[in-house]
Amino acid sequence: MFYVDIQLTDAYPFEPPKMRFMTKVWHPNVSSANGAICLDILKEQWSPALSIKTAMLSLQALLSSPEPSDPQDAVVARQYMDNLEEFNAQAKRWTKEYAAAGAKDEKLERLKEMGFAENAVRAALGRAAGDEQQALELLLTGI
Repeated sequence: MFYVDIQLTDAYPFEPPKMRFMTKVWHPNVSSANGAICLDILKEQWSPALSIKTAMLSLQALLSSPEPSDPQDAVVARQYMDNLEEFNAQAKRWTKEYAAAGAKDEKLERLKEMGFAENAVRAALGRAAGDEQQALELLLTGI
């Protein structure tokens, strides 16, 4: 499962929704660091006639058909263009680690066993895009 944070401003639908992946994704058009998405309809091509459903369908299409010539993550885009086999292997590793069914549940259980409340752990894992160590740091600092 891939989680996407969607935020609407008071100006919606006249401004696009702000969207980013909460789950780490290895993709040329998604920042591997913070989940930012490079998709034209989330920026200059947005129209009030579009909807969240349209944005999600466009995101789904982007995941299936990367645009490495207009990347959000230049390192991933370079790998995609220069070594597609290694790109695919890395994307599979990240999917298995961060999005596979049960991966987040295992991290959730480990952090709960440390004495943290489930809702706090879920929030921390979400903010940390599934990175268990970063989530632990967030929980320990109380952020």
